[in-house]
Amino acid sequence: MLALHGAGAPIFTDDTMTTRSKGPSAGLGWLTNGITVGFRHPKPLLGGAAFMVVACLLPSLFTLPMQFHATRTMTPMNPATFGWAMAFAMLVGLLIVPLYAGYLQLVDAAERGLPARALDIFNPYRQGEALRLIGYGLAILVAYLVVIGIIVAATGGGIASWYMELLTAQATHQPPPALPQGFGIAVALFIVLGLFMMGFYAISLGQVALRRRSVFGAIGDGAVGALKNLLPLIVFAGCLFLCWIVMAIAFALLALVLALLGALIGPWLVFVLMIPLYIAMMLTVFAVMFGMMYYLWRDVCGDDTVTGLAQTTAA
Repeated sequence: MLALHGAGAPIFTDDTMTTRSKGPSAGLGWLTNGITVGFRHPKPLLGGAAFMVVACLLPSLFTLPMQFHATRTMTPMNPATFGWAMAFAMLVGLLIVPLYAGYLQLVDAAERGLPARALDIFNPYRQGEALRLIGYGLAILVAYLVVIGIIVAATGGGIASWYMELLTAQATHQPPPALPQGFGIAVALFIVLGLFMMGFYAISLGQVALRRRSVFGAIGDGAVGALKNLLPLIVFAGCLFLCWIVMAIAFALLALVLALLGALIGPWLVFVLMIPLYIAMMLTVFAVMFGMMYYLWRDVCGDDTVTGLAQTTAA
């Protein structure tokens, strides 16, 4: 069943969903469509990305001063303080999950030619869907922690203590501790997990945000859809890695040019030019990231045949 939601973006309420498997070239399509979606709809998507950046930086206002104090005094952060800081960051992260869903709905509306505004990312809060989406975020967080715990336990459990020792060494400016036994195997497992989670999260978030699937139904669709599309996910990850390298080189060259201009004119010029460039890069990254997630979901679970129907209904 098709229903209108928010700014006119179509929302599907059918619980009998199927996931499709795509060929390897689909991974390249997800990347290219994600890159171009922001150029096709710059006003709503970059505006929505600006709200997203502000929301995602809010936890840093609480945790960064504590980290700065620990570094300046060369004393390790109190474990209780560290725990409270992490709990606060996770709480804010859960409150941001409805904004992720709202941004995905914004991309969907823009791509379907329906009315789309930057403020539409707050629609899940306005329309009473925030609790369901926060529940989804909590379920995803628990799943992440369980899988990470299994990997850490399977590799000997020394990684957790090594990580805490590493944080202490960084705070006190000491040499980093030696890598624990089983570190290489854990890294390989985390890479495989990250590859799977890219598809899992994009599909499950799309299902819960755009199809109005139940939390566990969306999670099931995400797991099945990611398993069915491991090959295009590998292609997607490889292409994405190459794009990050190209972008890092371009950013480094740009920073070098600005540094030379700063040496000739003054350091203030670097500061004045780098800040807007950095902000523009962050906004672009958000738009591209959610564009890729949207096209990944649409290839695996979406139904393009309803586009014309959705536009007719909205009119």
